[in-house]
Amino acid sequence: MADMTTDATIERSHATTKAPSLTDHRTTVLLIDDQPIVGEMVRRMLADETDIVFHYCKDPAKAIETAESLAPTVILQDLVMPDIDGLELVAMFRRTEKTSEIPLIVLSTKEEPKIKAEAFGLGANDYLVKLPDKLELLARIRYHSKGYIHRLQRDEAYRALVESQRILAGDMAQASRYVQSILPAPIVDAGIATDWRFIPSTQLGGDAFSYHWIDKDRFAFYLLDVCGHGVGAALLSVSVLNALRSQSLPNVDFDDPASVLAALNRAFPMEQHNDMYFTMWYGIYNQSSASIRFAGGGHPPALLLTGDSASNSRLCVLDSKGPMVGALPDIEFASFEQPVDRFSKLFLFSDGVYEIERSDGSMWPFRDFVEFMSGLRDEENGDIDVLIEHARSLSGKNEFKDDFSMVEFRFLRP
Repeated sequence: MADMTTDATIERSHATTKAPSLTDHRTTVLLIDDQPIVGEMVRRMLADETDIVFHYCKDPAKAIETAESLAPTVILQDLVMPDIDGLELVAMFRRTEKTSEIPLIVLSTKEEPKIKAEAFGLGANDYLVKLPDKLELLARIRYHSKGYIHRLQRDEAYRALVESQRILAGDMAQASRYVQSILPAPIVDAGIATDWRFIPSTQLGGDAFSYHWIDKDRFAFYLLDVCGHGVGAALLSVSVLNALRSQSLPNVDFDDPASVLAALNRAFPMEQHNDMYFTMWYGIYNQSSASIRFAGGGHPPALLLTGDSASNSRLCVLDSKGPMVGALPDIEFASFEQPVDRFSKLFLFSDGVYEIERSDGSMWPFRDFVEFMSGLRDEENGDIDVLIEHARSLSGKNEFKDDFSMVEFRFLRP
């Protein structure tokens, strides 16, 4: 029940990751001019324009304060006003954080190239000799406002994207912590020792694994990899683990790996799980018969080092030839059996372990990975850590593009 509650918590958190809609900014004009007659004339020019909101400020000393309060999308400013130089006011608008990017149209009584050049040099966006024709004034107001509104919306979209990424990163971290929390503890018990490493990628894949005793003689172990990345893939992998641990799958012989995969294929069809399927390797170690019975569904093979001693052991590739689980209905899986000698250790892993892009852009060949793993036969401890260090040296990066999941099993026989 606790697992189900946590799943739902992750799902609710993931569902809230939505970018807010952009603000529908209106064209807002602020006129700064000490002559009320000019203010009235501009007001009348804009009175019939339902898409434009007009504000007038007579006192240039209050221009900055008024603009900060109203947040206009364009400012019309006279250059000749008492008590303040119009060009200095332009500079003040550009030095003020809240008004530094608002389009500013300078109004002047004369067409003076020198004054015009100074105004543009201080940050004015346009220059009009007052009072211009209504059509021209409207065209310039709308032109500058439209560009500024698009900029505001672009900035909003960027902030929304950053926030969505922050929330998504939190969801990923939460899902990653949960997946790691339900992975089994390493054991040394009744002839079996385990060790594992799980390094989630930045996008969080769908890797998960577990192992448990079916009875005092049979030990089940498995690893799966859901297609795709993200919280959805993690949730599906957790659901599969719960089904296996609880042995709640109907019509299944848990002593037969092929029967288990077939039951999972029936229980988790991709059309009912957001078109996600998974690959899997499932095995059962039988202590009495000293053998591993296994089946696979589209998953990388397990690697078994087995022999009468560490120095005299051979590498066996326990292939996974079955189809992917959940992709197609009514498909069949096959079980295989492999004897286990006195010295044996098995590596179970996902493709993120060996699909490493090397620093020259080429991929690490699978055969080279197998050869590297076969060379670890003399390692008493830390086999997986040696692989991790080697993989990072190949890529030149500390992180992995896909989940890194590997479990090592040592079968301890007298």
